[in-house]
Amino acid sequence: MGKLLWQPSEERIKNSNMYRFMKLVNEKYGKNFTEYDALYQWSIENIPDFWASMWEFGEIKASKPYTQVVDDLTKMPGAKWFSGAELNFAENLLRYRDDRVALIFKGEAQESTKMTYAELYDEVARVAKSLKELGVQPGDRVVGFMPNMPQTTIAMLSATSLGAVWSSCSPDFGIKGVLDRFGQIKPKVLFTANGYSFKGKSFDSLERISNILKELPTTKKVVVVPYTEKEPDISGVPNAVLYEEFKSKEDNLEIEFEQLPFEHPLYIMYSSGTTGLPKCMVQSAGGILIHHLKELMLHTDLKREDTIFYFTTCGWMMWNWLTSSLAVGATLVLFDGNPFHPHPGALWEMAQNEKISIFGTSAGYIAALMNAGVKPGKEYNLAPLRTILSTGSPLSVEGFEFIYKEVKEDVQLASISGGTDLNGCFAIGNPMLPVYAGELQCRPLGMKVEAFDENGKPVINQQGELVCTAPFPSMPIYFWDDPDGKKYHSAYFDVYPNVWRHGDFIEINERGGIVIYGRSDATLNPGGVRIGTAEIYRQVEQLEEIEDSLVVGQPWRNDVRVILFVKMAEGHELTDDLKNKIRQTLRTNASPRHVPAKIISVPDIPYTLNMKKVELAVKKVIQGQEVLNKDALKNPESLDYYANLPELQED
Repeated sequence: MGKLLWQPSEERIKNSNMYRFMKLVNEKYGKNFTEYDALYQWSIENIPDFWASMWEFGEIKASKPYTQVVDDLTKMPGAKWFSGAELNFAENLLRYRDDRVALIFKGEAQESTKMTYAELYDEVARVAKSLKELGVQPGDRVVGFMPNMPQTTIAMLSATSLGAVWSSCSPDFGIKGVLDRFGQIKPKVLFTANGYSFKGKSFDSLERISNILKELPTTKKVVVVPYTEKEPDISGVPNAVLYEEFKSKEDNLEIEFEQLPFEHPLYIMYSSGTTGLPKCMVQSAGGILIHHLKELMLHTDLKREDTIFYFTTCGWMMWNWLTSSLAVGATLVLFDGNPFHPHPGALWEMAQNEKISIFGTSAGYIAALMNAGVKPGKEYNLAPLRTILSTGSPLSVEGFEFIYKEVKEDVQLASISGGTDLNGCFAIGNPMLPVYAGELQCRPLGMKVEAFDENGKPVINQQGELVCTAPFPSMPIYFWDDPDGKKYHSAYFDVYPNVWRHGDFIEINERGGIVIYGRSDATLNPGGVRIGTAEIYRQVEQLEEIEDSLVVGQPWRNDVRVILFVKMAEGHELTDDLKNKIRQTLRTNASPRHVPAKIISVPDIPYTLNMKKVELAVKKVIQGQEVLNKDALKNPESLDYYANLPELQED
C-alpha cells in the first residue's frame, strides 16, 4: 500500500472543475454524488450521458448539433460518435480573442516572448488565408518539422481551420525517421524552422529538409521560420518561402472555419516504429477535442487563469495535448531545448519567472533531477505551482517522495499514463483525490479500464493486462493505408475480441489507484512468475553508481532468466561488490525473483525518439534476431553493444 503524500483541502476540492462537473451531473440526472468513485462508476455505466454532459460542460462550439452521442457501444473499433454534429477544431481552440497571454515561448538560448489570444487569432487568420490560396482543402495533409515554438501551433491551427490534417515530427529526427512518417501520408505543405538549439549548440534543419523533399514529391510549398538565424539562406530548398513572406499582409481578417463532421480527421500520430514502418494513426477532430477537454478541465483542473507547461517536443503526443489548453483560455508555456541547459534548474527558473501553475514533465527528467542533486523548492519561488504532471514511464516511489521533499509540499503530483494511440490517458490525476507514493490516482471518467488476468477476467489488487472494455471518442478513426482495418485490429483487438488491449502490465487497487509495472510485452517470466520491468528499474536507478539501466528476459534452459544491463554513472565501474549490492537491494526491496542472473555493464541504453527504453529490440539482438527499423531509435548505434556478448552464452 503506497504511503499517503498529499491530500487536497476541502476548499481546493470545492473549487475544482471536477466538483463543478459532479454538481452538473447531480442536477441533470437527479443524483447526489459526493465522491469521485461514485461519479466514475456512473460515467462508465452511462457512457452516452457522461459524454453528453462533457460536451455541455466543455461548451463545445458546433454549427450543427449532434443527433446521437454514440451509435453502438458494443462496436470496438467502429463506434460512431456525435452523429450529425458539425464543428471545427481550431475554432474551439480560438474561442478567445482578448489581450490575455496565450503563448509564452522560451528557447533555451533566448529571452521569453509572449503572444496574446488576439495576436494568435490574427496570425492564424493570415497563415490560413495563404494556405487556402495555395489550394489546401479538407483532408489535405500539412506537416511540421519544427521545434516547440509558437509558429508550430499557428501552423497547426491554420491548417485545421481549413479542415486539413496536421502531423508533426521534432527536428532531431533523422532523414529516414521523417520519411518513414511523412512519406506515408504525402503532405501538401511542410513547415520547418531553419534549425534548432540543444545544449547551447545550433543545428541546421534546411539541409535535411532538402534531402527529405526529394522523396516527398507531393509537397508544393515549404514554409521556413527563421529561428537560429535571422536571415537563413533558403535557396537550397525547393519551393521554399520565408514565413513572414508566406503569411497574408491583410489586417483584421476573419477566419472562415470549415464546418466538418465530428469524425473528420484532425491528427496523424505515429507508433514508435521499432518493428517496421511506424503505424499512422488517424484521430478525429471532435474525438480529440472532447477527450482533451475532459482530461484538461476535469482531471488536470485547468482554468482560464492558469499557466500550463509541458516539457515536450512536437514529435510527442503531449504537444498535441498541451495545445488543446487554448480551448480553456489558459496561458501555454512552450520550451525548446535541453532541460538542463544552461544549468540543471533551468526549467524551474522558468517556472518561477513565468509563474507556472501546472508543470508537466517526464519520469526520466525527475530521476535526472534527483541524480543531479537539484532542490527546486529551495532554489526558486514556486508559490503559484499547484500541480505537477509526470508521464513517459512509471515514476518511482522515490520520484514521488522527491517531489514532495524537494519541490513543494502542497502540490498535486499527477502521474499519468496512456498512449499516442488515444492521444490521452488510461490512468490519470484527480484534484479531488489524495496522492499515494508510486500510484496513479485514478481511472479517467468515461474510460472502462480494467486489469485482466490470464483468463481475461478483471482483477483487483492483482497484476494484469491493461484493457479498456468500452469505446471512447479519441480512439483512432482508422490507420492510414489500412483499407480493411487489419493493422488497426491487430494493434489492439487480436487478444480479446471487442476489448482494447493496450500492452501495459498494471494493478488496480480497491480504492481505484493504479500501479504500472512496465510494458506487458517486456514483462519477465522467471519460473513462470510475471514480473514488471519497472519494479527492477525503480530499485536499480536509485543507486548513485548507476546512471541508467535496461532489463530483459533471456530464454535459458527451458526457462527465462533475468538479464540486467547497467550504464555506469561517471567515475564508477561495475565491480563484484557493486553487483552484490544490486542483488541485495533487489532481493530485499523487491523479491528473490527480481534478482538478475547476469549484470552486465554497457556504454549506452537504447531509446526511441519518444524517449522510451526499447527492451524488445535488445531482446531481439541478444537472441541473434534482426531489428528491423533502427531509425526509430534516438541512438541506434547503442544496439551494437548488445550483440554476441560472451557473458550471455555462459551459465
